[in-house]
Amino acid sequence: MKGNARTTGAIPRGTSTSGFWLSLLVLITFAFLPPSAAAQGFANLGTDAQGFSAPRPGHVLSFPADHGPHPDFRIEWWYVTATLRGGDGRDYGVQWTLFRSALAPGGGDGWSSPQLWMGHAAITTPDAHFFAERRGRGGIGQAGVSAEPFAAWIDEWEMSGPSDLSRLTLRAAGTDFAYELTMRATGPLVLHGQGGYSVKSAAGQASYYYSQPAFAVTGTLYLPDGPVKVDGQGWLDREWSSQPLAADQSGWDWFSLSFEGGARLMAFRLRGAGGDYRSGTWIAPDGTATPLPEGAFEAEPLARAEVAGRAVPVRWRLSLPSHGVNVTIEALNPQSWMGTSFPYWEGPVSISGSHRGKGYLEMTGY
Repeated sequence: MKGNARTTGAIPRGTSTSGFWLSLLVLITFAFLPPSAAAQGFANLGTDAQGFSAPRPGHVLSFPADHGPHPDFRIEWWYVTATLRGGDGRDYGVQWTLFRSALAPGGGDGWSSPQLWMGHAAITTPDAHFFAERRGRGGIGQAGVSAEPFAAWIDEWEMSGPSDLSRLTLRAAGTDFAYELTMRATGPLVLHGQGGYSVKSAAGQASYYYSQPAFAVTGTLYLPDGPVKVDGQGWLDREWSSQPLAADQSGWDWFSLSFEGGARLMAFRLRGAGGDYRSGTWIAPDGTATPLPEGAFEAEPLARAEVAGRAVPVRWRLSLPSHGVNVTIEALNPQSWMGTSFPYWEGPVSISGSHRGKGYLEMTGY
């Protein structure tokens, strides 16, 4: 079942799962793709999902039930990022993610469950990036999510709180890092797209997608040099689908930006052979969300860095003319590479220009 909370300043050691379950994960969405598989979309997310449920326009999301899992859909995640300031005066970033993927639709008890789970956790500093990965099997209590009260866990990594997500505790640990954070919601949930139905391609691929973008965060990071008290802001993303990408979409650039003054912007660019698909949501300081039409913003890489043998954009210009946004986005640490089963770049960024602030950037397919 769920692991016990860590109560000392020592960095705990994680547990591991067998290579057999990793092999199962690699067979489906959490996979390395050979060059010949590029037409399947990043991490197989563009492959046909026959037999699984598909998002439909007009569907009304329901809470707290939709904070929980959707086993008839093939892929789902609970995704937290936080931009933090330490008592030592340094900037930090934290990531906590739980992925659910299904071999077949539906639930099941014990080892018969077709649900597979993967967790990612990371701490980013200006000069280091720590990350860890966990893998687990559904149906046996090793990993899962419940909606009432809310709890998401894999081994002893856990995010939990009341069913309205108004206050969450977050903990995870790797070989050389750990963190314990408390997050308090200061605004409403935000539904992306049309009532949570978020289109991802010109061909109509879509997901159900909502966020809690306004958490006040406090807690402690445990690093090789010792514990650091931190505070800042957090963002929770929730998304589920069965085929969220078109077959020719090789990856994405995703921005979650929090501006001084309280406004926020979620924007993504999905890269495809037939051109980019861009969309997002403008979030006013009071939490009012305005969906952005496809192509409403421009995102242009300004500088790249060599990261894990790849040329990865680490400095961007993003403009959203409808809201007077023309900003430069720069990585806190260009080497924020997640060398996990499906590798990607994820890290905190600073924002300057027409608006100032902090945010997170995720880039896949490089």
